[in-house]
Amino acid sequence: MDITKAFIKAKQPCADGFRWYVRHARQDSTYQDILDALVADGRVEDACWLLDQFGPTASVLAADALEAGAIVFAGTIDVRGPIGVDTVLRAGRMLRAGGGIAAGGDIRAGGDIVCGGALRSGGAIRAGGLVQAAWTIEASCELACETLRTGGDLLCAAGAEISGDCRVGQALQAGGPLLCGKGVQAGADIECGGRVRAGHGIACGGALRAAGHIAAGWGIRTRGDILAHGSIQVGESLAAEGDIRVAEGYGIYAGVEIDAHAWESCAAVHACRRPSALRSGWWAGPLPGSAWTPASHGEDR
Repeated sequence: MDITKAFIKAKQPCADGFRWYVRHARQDSTYQDILDALVADGRVEDACWLLDQFGPTASVLAADALEAGAIVFAGTIDVRGPIGVDTVLRAGRMLRAGGGIAAGGDIRAGGDIVCGGALRSGGAIRAGGLVQAAWTIEASCELACETLRTGGDLLCAAGAEISGDCRVGQALQAGGPLLCGKGVQAGADIECGGRVRAGHGIACGGALRAAGHIAAGWGIRTRGDILAHGSIQVGESLAAEGDIRVAEGYGIYAGVEIDAHAWESCAAVHACRRPSALRSGWWAGPLPGSAWTPASHGEDR
């Protein structure tokens, strides 16, 4: 890709950034050459701005392992081992590592982020596609992606927004809201510092706690309590091996997508005791035994 002075000026860069380009860019500099020079000169934000303006390329950065102060690459980063970056790690397309990925700042990719170890960011994690890690995923700010898979915990200091499915092998913790377009499944507790909303179902192997409302388009099933500091609303059934409780003044609504005549079969409510705030749904008593299958309220109906 040829980047000329007129091309850059048409994107309305900041005055300081444009002066840098005029002084440092050579006539034969490629797109990636300019990105590399900006990063080497400590102008990582300018490199990210340039990538936002001109988009990804089909180039591939392949290595056995990768360590750097910062990386802004317009194509795919494909590393057989681990990746360690002091600040920002950004790929215009995919970001893949056979080992773990760790960055002191944001980790961002236009496509998937996939690693064979832990994924840890000192900032935000953002991907245009899948975020997948064999171990824990940890973000010190917000997380946003299309689909998420992790074999360990998901630890997000701010909110998490996932447009597709979210599958977490162990605990899920978010400091803000958890917004998921499809199903949420976790092997242990789900705890959020805001509301929880899933377009499909929610299933977890522990308790589900939210500092706001809890809503699911299908149903919710947990092996512990379901506790909300707002209302609880599900399209179908609601089942907990523990208590189901909401904040004072709020209600629990099951079967909101089901005709009331079908509540007994399609909108059952199970808990260790009848919730005092139950407003709709069919009270069916405690769950029989302790059998719990995530698939019953995961992404498959």
